[in-house]
Amino acid sequence: MSDIDGRVVAITGATSGIGAATARAVVAEGGSVIVSGRRRERLEELVAEIGGVAVELDVRDAAGSHRLVEAALSEFGRLDALVACAGIGAYGGIMDLSDQQLQDMMDINVAGTVWPIRAVVPQFLEQGGGDIVIVASVAGLRGAGDEAVYAATKFAQVGLAGGLDRELRSRGIRVSTICPGGVATEFAMGAGRTADMPGLDEMLRAEDVAQAVLTVLKQPPAMRSLIWSMRSIHEQD
Repeated sequence: MSDIDGRVVAITGATSGIGAATARAVVAEGGSVIVSGRRRERLEELVAEIGGVAVELDVRDAAGSHRLVEAALSEFGRLDALVACAGIGAYGGIMDLSDQQLQDMMDINVAGTVWPIRAVVPQFLEQGGGDIVIVASVAGLRGAGDEAVYAATKFAQVGLAGGLDRELRSRGIRVSTICPGGVATEFAMGAGRTADMPGLDEMLRAEDVAQAVLTVLKQPPAMRSLIWSMRSIHEQD
């Protein structure tokens, strides 16, 4: 396996959940992080805890995504990987959710994955390689009841990764998709999920998914993983 030590990883959606857990895991293995998200206070708390650089960023901002690369080069002189974790979800049928909820899901989950990737690809091409890891969902592999639009955005992420793999792998850029089942995070809290909902304590932990991200990043240089799907041993089909 390759090593994380000394590598620089940019992470979107790092204010909580899988993004924050991934940042902690990268630093624990000797890497450095550029953490980004919309909640400045949380980013500053995370950087105070583990080090790295905080970039306040709404991933819907195409131009703003370039600040990830700028911060990495300014602070560390390099950028080795992007982990695209930013995303939102809500439970409800196609007619149950508001127009704004659906618009936000489509914008953040789809465009908010594309723009950071567009920002890092030129740097990866210039340096001859890099890793892009997209955190999607099992909902992007088989759909999910009461999550149709959310699932559509996750299918879009899986399709994006597959296309980028064909486009970029010959130029040294690996593109992987992590597709977890239910994860006990802030996902959909207040939008169909509650802290006391049954089964939450049997879901995957954010730290479990972070370890999967690390495994992908640590692959030997000549190896790539296209889709890695995982679920809690307790989760039903």
